[in-house]
Amino acid sequence: MITKNQLKYYSSLLNKKNRQEEKKFLVEGSKLLREALDSGYECEIILALKDFVDENNDFTKSIGKQKLNIELIKTIEFEKLCDTKNPQGVIGIFHFKQQTITDIKNENLIVAMENISDPGNMGTILRNCDWFGVKNVLLSSNCAEIYNPKVIRASAGSVFHLNIFNEESFYNALEGQKKLGYKILCADLNGENLYNFTQHEKMILVLANEANGPTNKLLEICDVRITIPRIGKAESLNVAGASAVILAELSK
Repeated sequence: MITKNQLKYYSSLLNKKNRQEEKKFLVEGSKLLREALDSGYECEIILALKDFVDENNDFTKSIGKQKLNIELIKTIEFEKLCDTKNPQGVIGIFHFKQQTITDIKNENLIVAMENISDPGNMGTILRNCDWFGVKNVLLSSNCAEIYNPKVIRASAGSVFHLNIFNEESFYNALEGQKKLGYKILCADLNGENLYNFTQHEKMILVLANEANGPTNKLLEICDVRITIPRIGKAESLNVAGASAVILAELSK
């Protein structure tokens, strides 16, 4: 049985500060739970409503086979853990997966993000990366947190499939990858036509904050600025939508 103190502790993980201190996060819903488990994330405990357990025998059986701890809690307790308005009735507590830039795999295409602060955009970009086969993602320290519940939901679980590196020394990390033969491409309104651009063997696509654009520091590092040619009258593209267009072209 879950104690009041345990419940209070787990609900505190809805707060970014507590997630960062405890190195743990919440995952809501059976689909996302499966994605996290199948991707090798360590699960501390699963909390569920009785109705969910009764109506999802296959899920509870698979949890039992993995010898994971599942506890039933009351609706009023469950609601204290939820970030959504219509919860599915199951939540898992998972441990962060620790990764550093030294773990980065030698892929031809890497995505980096500079100050992508909106969780919905962040999650959608991660989902796009997963769709187009990008395995490694590099984040600046002022990006949205990947274990934010909104990021997890917007990524539809793709956050668990990727190697994601949060770098305090973001620009130094990019410089380091340049020394390993990567060309830095920066998505920018004032750039070379994406469809006329000559691709390099090893590239890092950097997506910047859509309101402010790439910083001067990033522009000093980048080798090429690329843009999606505009045909209509829209002022700009949402950064998440733009990422899908660019990745579709670069991953050909």
